[in-house]
Amino acid sequence: MIRGRRDEPGEAIFPAPGPAFPAPRGVAMLARLMRLTELFRAEDILLPFAPADKWDAISKLVQHLVARGRIPAASAPPILEAVLARERSMSTGMEHGIAIPHAAVDGVDSVVACMGLVTAGEGLPFASIDGKPARVVVLLVIPRAQKLLHIRTLADIARVLGRDAVREALLGAATSRSAWEALAEGEAARR
Repeated sequence: MIRGRRDEPGEAIFPAPGPAFPAPRGVAMLARLMRLTELFRAEDILLPFAPADKWDAISKLVQHLVARGRIPAASAPPILEAVLARERSMSTGMEHGIAIPHAAVDGVDSVVACMGLVTAGEGLPFASIDGKPARVVVLLVIPRAQKLLHIRTLADIARVLGRDAVREALLGAATSRSAWEALAEGEAARR
């Protein structure tokens, strides 16, 4: 790691980065890992989930959040369009059968999420990094003002779902509740 640039031995042109300034308040609040069991409710894990394609998957997940009262019905069209626009600009298909369509939007005060588990067939083509279809589709709606939370939430989800055992347990679950319990076990194992 480069700690500072030097033109002459022993003569630093700029100081190495360090803890000279306290972290902004929002950063300190993000020090704790996101608890996925707080982010996802058992009722917000859709199982079975059988959309026609990735666009239908995103639409169904947004509709689910409206039906559950997690986002207001009036906010659904702009949220859906924001997530679809993000997906059109760059696929959110990751590796290992995971896709995380998401958008940072106005009109929500906290992160709202739900998950669809595609247990039948091969999964959904999602233009994923590894070219494999998605079987775990996570929708994230994040307050626009909380960009650091956006990045941190994506990383926390990817960290837990990146484990083979967690994905296998989720996809092997018989009910939404057992899928949530598998997520809880996978989260506990990462600590």
